[in-house]
Amino acid sequence: MNPAGRRAALAAAGALAARLGLAGAGRLAAQEAGAPWQRTNYARRPVSLLGGPVLAAAATVTAVAGAPDGQRAAAAVVGTVTGIVGGYDDLAGARPEQAGDKGLAGHLAALRAGRISAGAVKVAGIGAAGVVAALLTRRGSGLPAVVDGVLTTGLVAGTANLLNLLDLRPGRAGKAAVLLAASTVGGPAGGLVAGPLGATLGVLPDDLGERVMLGDCGANAVGALLGLRLAALPGRSRRAGLLGVVTALTLASEKVSFTRVIESTAGLRELDRLGRRPA
Repeated sequence: MNPAGRRAALAAAGALAARLGLAGAGRLAAQEAGAPWQRTNYARRPVSLLGGPVLAAAATVTAVAGAPDGQRAAAAVVGTVTGIVGGYDDLAGARPEQAGDKGLAGHLAALRAGRISAGAVKVAGIGAAGVVAALLTRRGSGLPAVVDGVLTTGLVAGTANLLNLLDLRPGRAGKAAVLLAASTVGGPAGGLVAGPLGATLGVLPDDLGERVMLGDCGANAVGALLGLRLAALPGRSRRAGLLGVVTALTLASEKVSFTRVIESTAGLRELDRLGRRPA
């Protein structure tokens, strides 16, 4: 099978896996075991966070299947670890005592108070996954290898976090993931995001329909896999520039509301609302 055909097959497999997973998640959500995953979204509608584990699993399995030989182990690590710690934050972070532990400032405040927030556990886990991915994909030695390792770690962790920051409205993080995956699906390492692209498209209708949310589990896992793909792009300066953008957006999120910016920007506003139910 030629590369384009193989990527199309991976995308189809990702979408099929996501749809089958959502069917199972729907049955679980109706039972007592699904209660901890239930939330109320921005419009005060009931949604299930079980879309996150479904997306994380479908994206990770198909990313491993499509990744080049030198990146398969890294894809398995970042998808699995970020999905697990994201799921932990989805559940533990909902506890009343952690209600104020949001954002970098909230996690630091918790540490100063002698507590380790669920978000801090997640951040540490994602960072560790990025370091392991950098070691697994390392080539060469000396200072260039160290720089590449820093870029890989930063892109994996930063993109995972950034995509999660967008998961504030139905379909917003999913649309961003689809656009980023589609723009990087070409090239020698493009197969790594073909399956996650399909998996995200498979979950997107339920996300837009406010039946599920990606949550930390889904958004972090897909974001980390996309970050791993960005880390495989040629050109160290190019990757450094991308990391700079990711870092700047992350820091800006501590001071600026992404929702407010999107709502006030023509084009972004219409894309964000596309397919969504009225609030």
